[in-house]
Amino acid sequence: MKQAYEAIERATRFEKKVLDNGLTVLVHPMPGFTGVHAIYGTHFGSVDRKFLLDGKPYEMPAGTAHFLEHKMFENEEGDAFTLYAKTGASANAYTGFDRTCYIFTATDRIDENLDILLSFVSRPYFTDETVHKEQGIIGQEIKMYDDAAEWRLMFSLYDCLYHAHPLKDDIAGTVESIAEITPDLLYRCTQAFYRPQNMTLAVAGNVTMETVMAAVERAKIAPQPGTAERVGVSEPSGVCCKHREFSMAIAKPMLGLGFKEAPVSGEERLKTELICEVLTELVCGSMTPLYRKLYDEGLVSSGFSGESLVLDDAVTICFGGETAKPEYVRELLLAEIDRLRKEGIDETLFKLCKNQLYGELISGLEAVDDVAAGLFSAHQRKRTPAQEIEALAAITKEDVQSALNTMLLEENSAVVIIRPVQKEGE
Repeated sequence: MKQAYEAIERATRFEKKVLDNGLTVLVHPMPGFTGVHAIYGTHFGSVDRKFLLDGKPYEMPAGTAHFLEHKMFENEEGDAFTLYAKTGASANAYTGFDRTCYIFTATDRIDENLDILLSFVSRPYFTDETVHKEQGIIGQEIKMYDDAAEWRLMFSLYDCLYHAHPLKDDIAGTVESIAEITPDLLYRCTQAFYRPQNMTLAVAGNVTMETVMAAVERAKIAPQPGTAERVGVSEPSGVCCKHREFSMAIAKPMLGLGFKEAPVSGEERLKTELICEVLTELVCGSMTPLYRKLYDEGLVSSGFSGESLVLDDAVTICFGGETAKPEYVRELLLAEIDRLRKEGIDETLFKLCKNQLYGELISGLEAVDDVAAGLFSAHQRKRTPAQEIEALAAITKEDVQSALNTMLLEENSAVVIIRPVQKEGE
């Protein structure tokens, strides 16, 4: 066991520097690997909608963080993707609930690729013309999401679970909300959230801290003056809506069963995250009796699963996917949760589920993109990848059983059913 922990410690070892401007730089050298993966991200996502900038309050329309993600890879001379294409790098960006990240993967010209990444994201450029153009582009993207049943199912669940929390709003916003976005608002938003103090550069692969720091110095990222502060929302207890149904052009009905849990903070957050992950596996993971019954009887497809989400001020656990009998499957899920609460968690199944999650964490140490992503994600949550692995190892069956006393309660649940559109004559 000691040797195993020593191996994990070596595999998760990284270098860290916090610069005078507030930027955190994390580098995990991986000699022998050919590629380099870099993430330049900010602790700012779709749920961050209100803030104070130098004491002045601002409120952003839904979709602002995602809109910024689209615009930050552009400047008056062109876009970053064109430059990355010339270097042979693969680039991307994404917006989550609590983060926005800009990424590249490359095998050579690392200096040049780091320069592109840092120069674009550190120097925003917005005009009325470019904002208007992007409103049209993102409007089309929103319509595409509206036709994606799994996406609609997830946000419909969040909309049922929450009264006021921005989690209920689509990450991309709506056509109406993004129409409210202006260049001035985007500049204020970058001043608040794209300041170096709120950002992290995580790099993994065949690279050194010296190489990364040289790029950071070339970028000359200035410290952001003034003060910025997130402003949360007041979320009432209980769920907003217990049941919702609607129709879409799908082949089979879809079920979503969601639970609104109490938010956590500080040292309890990591433990809660891990307990939530274990619970989803214990209820309806691929190794559970319930999943085997549902799948063998043709009641669910292979994609039917559970997932959890733990943010600074919101915690959810959701189960869902295709099913020919959504009401019946909901009853079976609630019955299984009740059985686990009353009869107790099977020791063998608990170990299998825990080992599966443990294996996923360990496998995340084998590829440069996973290592960089793990570094960034852990740092944003004020911990390290090694601490996450150690925390999972410490989780006991009793921890999870105790959590069932207050989690996955039917009174804190909501259900969403999407049915196929009925054809004429049916």
